[in-house]
Amino acid sequence: MKARHQARVAALQALYEIDCAGHAPGHVLAQRLADAKLPKAAEDFSRRLVNGTLKHQDVLDLFIHRHAPEWPLEQMAYIDRNILRMAIFEFAVDGKTPIKVVINEAVELAKMFGSDSAPRFVNGVLGTLVEHRASIAQSVRDKAKEKQ
Repeated sequence: MKARHQARVAALQALYEIDCAGHAPGHVLAQRLADAKLPKAAEDFSRRLVNGTLKHQDVLDLFIHRHAPEWPLEQMAYIDRNILRMAIFEFAVDGKTPIKVVINEAVELAKMFGSDSAPRFVNGVLGTLVEHRASIAQSVRDKAKEKQ
C-alpha cells in the first residue's frame, strides 16, 4: 500500500474513533500513527487530514446535509460520514490533491470499511459536492473571519 493511502486509512480510523467513541483527538491520532508506522511526510499528511477535518467539521457537515438530505448525518453510518468529511476537506479546503484522486481514495476506503452500498453512496455525494467546492472553501474562509 502506498504511504498516502495508509495515511488516509490512519486518518479515517482516527476520525471514526473520535466521532464514535468521543475519545481525545490528539491521543487517538498518536495511537493510529504509532500503529501505522508511516514515513514522516505521510504522518504529516494524516495529521493535516484529521486536524483539518475536525476544525472545519461544522461547515463540511452543513454541505453534506444540504446535498444528501435523504441521509441525515446522525443516521448516516459513522464510517460513511467520516469518509465524506475527510474527502471534502481534502478536495475543497486543503486542495493539494487532484479531485479524481481524492474521490477514488474515498471510494476505496468505503470499499474497505463500509457496507456494500457505501462506495456508491460516497461516490454519489462527492460527485455532487465537487461542483460546490468553491462554495465550501468560501464558507470555511468566512467562518475563519467570523472567529477573528
